[in-house]
This record gives sequence, structure tokens and C-alpha cells, in this order.
Amino acid sequence: MNPDALSLSLLLPAFLAGLLVLATHVPLGIQVLKRGIIFIDLAIAQIAGLGVIAADRLGFEPHGWIAQAAAVSAALAGALLLTWTEKNWPQTQEALIGVLFALAATGGILLVANNPHGGEHLRDLLVGQILWVNYAQLLPVGILTAVILAAWFGWVQHLGRAGFYLLFAFAVTASVQLVGVYLVFASLIIPALAVRTLPARRQLSVGYPLGAAAYALGLALSALFDLPSGAVIVWTLAGMGGLAYALRSIQGAPERA
Repeated sequence: MNPDALSLSLLLPAFLAGLLVLATHVPLGIQVLKRGIIFIDLAIAQIAGLGVIAADRLGFEPHGWIAQAAAVSAALAGALLLTWTEKNWPQTQEALIGVLFALAATGGILLVANNPHGGEHLRDLLVGQILWVNYAQLLPVGILTAVILAAWFGWVQHLGRAGFYLLFAFAVTASVQLVGVYLVFASLIIPALAVRTLPARRQLSVGYPLGAAAYALGLALSALFDLPSGAVIVWTLAGMGGLAYALRSIQGAPERA
């Protein structure tokens, strides 16, 4: 254990990154559960990552604007494809999302097969490097998050299928490059699962603090015990989400569909 590792200058940018991810992913996750398309986040995140890997393979800087454009373009293409498949084959949408995820994941493996640093690139994409986030990275993500939230809460009733998928693509593309695929998925699904039995008007007011507390605890534990931050936060999200759901069940709350 290393108490000296609890440095605010190191942990605060990472915590702010987590708050930005939660800001969009908690309401989107609630909608994903309602739609029954649980693995859409993994698929879109993996597709965005494939765009970054493809740009890197072509010789562009992984964190440069061309790689960002490639990630957004890939995610939007995936979102448009899923919009079309949901319209034409709604009964098999979840299976098609799984196939798309598998194709994007294996496509990334193929692109880095001859790269000596390929394993490191894939690990960073999946687990993320949240502790290395800086304020310069947070500013554009913060602006994009504000736009997404304004569109979501201002026109959620008028977005339609295509609007939902496009907003989702932008949110996931920004998030996956901050915290990695696994943590993006956990941030989307776990708070939404934990609050699903609550009345709709209370889901966000409980889901947001729960997610923020899990990020704070996970970052602190990872710093104290020198463990990978993304993996620890996934576990703290799962633990706190499960505890919250269990306490709600013990209180005898009626199950909501």
C-alpha cells in the first residue's frame, strides 16, 4: 500500500474524465436497457477503436486529429449500419451487434498482427489509460459532452432511431479514447442496471452519484495498491452497483419492467 500515491494532481483529471463518461453514459445506458440492445456499446467502442488502429497502421499519430476523425467516421458508419439493421431485422438486432463487435475486434487484431507494439495498442484500447488523461484532452470531450446532453435532454422525444444511434456513436467515440472499451461498457450498463427498479424520475439522481462514487473509490484503490485503474474501477462499479440493487431489493421495492 502506498498512501503517497493519492496525489490530487494525478487523480483529479482521471476523476473528471470519469464524470464526463458518466454524464452521457448513464442516461444512454438506461435507454439501452429499455431497447434490449445491451452490447451496442461494446460494438460501437470497438469500431471506433478500429478506426484509430487503422489510422495508426497508415502512419498517423494515434492521438492526432486524423486518428480522431477516423474513429468518429468508423463509429458513425457502425451507427448508421445498426440503424438500418434495426429497421429491417429488429428480431436479430442483438445478434447482429455481437457479430459486428466480433468483426471489429478481430479486424483490429489483424491490423496490428505485424506490429511489434500491437499487443500494447490493443491493451490500451481495451483497458484504457485513464490515469494519463490530461486537462487538454478533457476540454474537447467536455464540449462534446455538453452538446450531446443538450441534444439528449432537449430533443430526446424527437431523436428517433437514427438520432439515438448517432448520439451514441459520438459519446462512445469520445469516451473510449479516455478510459478504454471495458470501462466504457461498465459505465453504460452497471449504473443503469443498479437503478432499473427505481421510478424513472429518480434513476438519474441515483445513477450519477453511484457512478461517481465508484470512480472515486476505484481510482483511490488503484493508486494505493498500484493496480490498473480501469480494471479496478470496473470492479468498484460492479460492487457498488450490485450493493445498491441488493439494498433496493431488501427494502421490498417492486420490480419494474
